[in-house]
Amino acid sequence: MPNNILKTGLLLAALTGIFIAMGTLVGGKTGMLIAFVLACVMNLVTYWKSDSMVLRITGAKEVDAATAPAFYSLVKELAGNAGLPMPRVYIIQNAQPNAFATGRSPSRAAICATTGLLDMLSREEVAGVVAHELGHVKNRDTLIMTIAAAVGGAISMFANILQVGLLFGSNRNARFGIFGTLMAAIAAPFAAMLVQMAISRSREYQADIEGAQICGNPLWLASALEKIQKAVRSIPNPQAQQMPALAHLYICNPLAGRRWDSIFTTHPKTENRVARLRELAAAMGKTLVAGLSPGGVLLPKAFINSPTSIAATATSVQG
Repeated sequence: MPNNILKTGLLLAALTGIFIAMGTLVGGKTGMLIAFVLACVMNLVTYWKSDSMVLRITGAKEVDAATAPAFYSLVKELAGNAGLPMPRVYIIQNAQPNAFATGRSPSRAAICATTGLLDMLSREEVAGVVAHELGHVKNRDTLIMTIAAAVGGAISMFANILQVGLLFGSNRNARFGIFGTLMAAIAAPFAAMLVQMAISRSREYQADIEGAQICGNPLWLASALEKIQKAVRSIPNPQAQQMPALAHLYICNPLAGRRWDSIFTTHPKTENRVARLRELAAAMGKTLVAGLSPGGVLLPKAFINSPTSIAATATSVQG
């Protein structure tokens, strides 16, 4: 916990520095002071409201036991296994199978899954994914990950504004002229992404291990990761493409089908994650058995195939 708080402070300081540098390049001392004030306000807002900002940007819709009983009950069961408070549950209308967690603390956590994830994966695989996200919540990764997404997104939007200003000549009188504006517009998004990449990759391995322990079978998550990784290469994620700063939140890089993914990847290689999970499964003596609840109890077939299944519920909620 103290380590995450320290890293969160360092992240905010780094991203604030990027923001101030952008202001200096564009407007000199005046631009620096304005950027500093905006950065302070932005840090306060993102700390308290970053989770709401991320949920709004992704178009997530909150569900409950009445609107999505199967998915909601699965999250509730796994949260109990993890010893965590029941998080808020959201579904995103998005064909790409993916998921993420957000919230500055376990008591304010939210678990989000796309309709593509609930449509394509089995209940066991969905359990593995949800358990992974609960692992992030348990390790309190969601604070730093959500703030990184919110602040990184703000920097990217500011850079876009600078690019528009450059095109229309509104910044030609800045201290560093067109060159300064161009440098800020191009460098800032990449700098923000580099800061995010530095903090997110190792967290995925730890959340995989934590998730495997929560759901009880590492192979459920391994199988889910393989399916998700294959799908993200061919199915676009419009929300992530519009706001690349959100990419590190997802369980698998939602931009994996884009040309620059190999340069700006936010996750470890899926093959490495799967290999580690299989090693853990072998040590635990687990096999990939379908039809079992996270606790190992055989599920009735009616649960999986009935209109109250996870996929059917997700479709009805969004419709």
